[in-house]
Amino acid sequence: MSVGLSPVVATLLEKAAFDTGFDRELPREGDWLRYASSHTSMTLGLTALGGELFLAAFSHRNVLAALSDVGTLFSNPLPSDAVGARAVTSLDALHQLVRRAFALSRTLPDELLNRFEAETSTLPRATEAERLVVQRVGQEVFRAGLVDYWEGRCAITGLAVPALLRASHIKPWADCDTDSERLDVFNGLLLAPHLDAAFDRGFITVAEDGTVVVAQSLDAGARRILGLTAPLRVTSLVKQHLGYLPWHREKLFKG
Repeated sequence: MSVGLSPVVATLLEKAAFDTGFDRELPREGDWLRYASSHTSMTLGLTALGGELFLAAFSHRNVLAALSDVGTLFSNPLPSDAVGARAVTSLDALHQLVRRAFALSRTLPDELLNRFEAETSTLPRATEAERLVVQRVGQEVFRAGLVDYWEGRCAITGLAVPALLRASHIKPWADCDTDSERLDVFNGLLLAPHLDAAFDRGFITVAEDGTVVVAQSLDAGARRILGLTAPLRVTSLVKQHLGYLPWHREKLFKG
């Protein structure tokens, strides 16, 4: 570790934390600045080595695992509550890393389920109308989670207008066996409206490598109008999505 953080670097690290959702300062540990958030249970540690390497340490193991394609792993020394850290080479990259970690900490398995259970714990479920209200709450929680996970961008086109984007279940709500499946952020893609409709109706699906596959039943004119003539792919597909995509290809896709 460095001999000590300069006041300038410490200020830049503090800005990276506060700008990305970590709004509570925790006691410092050596050269590690530490932060918590009002919106997630994960804690964050930040430090720098020689002004050329910036480190972010996280207390959630599932978040660290989901960031395996960002920067390089750094394991020692760490803050006492951290399970690991990633290292990047610029402040811009640090901001992106911490922002991504914050979003993941709010959406990874059980986070959305816990939020759903908290919001519906007092709602009745005796009638069909009451159950529909509970389902609507769950779908709103799920959509908010996908907006966080995909950082407000369509998973295929990159369209960054959240108000226009749709939360597409890979395995539909009604076909899920448990609320855990229904509220699993990896059971969904955030899509532009036309892609959401095509995905929901089985006219497109997603291959293991993220490639968008178009059904042969969709004619050339429709493909052109929908922008499906050029190769498309999901940009940030991870292995957890692969547990759901085979269901979509086998049960919904009109291939």
